[in-house]
Amino acid sequence: MIIKQEEFEKLFMEAVDEGLKSLGESVRQMIFFHLEKSYALKRHNIPKKPEAFAEGLEKIFGKGASVLEKIIVKTLYSKLGLEYEDKKDFVFMDYLKDFITTKEAQDKSEHFELEEPSSAYSASQLDAAMQQFDLNNLNKI
Repeated sequence: MIIKQEEFEKLFMEAVDEGLKSLGESVRQMIFFHLEKSYALKRHNIPKKPEAFAEGLEKIFGKGASVLEKIIVKTLYSKLGLEYEDKKDFVFMDYLKDFITTKEAQDKSEHFELEEPSSAYSASQLDAAMQQFDLNNLNKI
């Protein structure tokens, strides 16, 4: 699976929105307001600063932040087409790091897969080139 950074950030923000909406729309808006005013974390920067987001939630909700974080992670995994697996002692950032590590490993392995021939040449053009090559080699014999 190859996912662009922009697409991941969009899905991450959707997951954050949906997770916080579980508390109600007005509460979601209050959380964004509090994060911006108290922690200088604007809504659009949350995907770029997930650590600051997690810290802000923990300062606002204390240990209760882990419940919200889990909802957000489950939603994100679902949006990415991944199966969420509850891991002992994992916190919000651990799940994000786990996803990124897994993604990087998959991307590296995909670089070594054989790709289809370039569409710059059609199959008939490649066949003609091979026949020309064979004809040239026959003339040398």
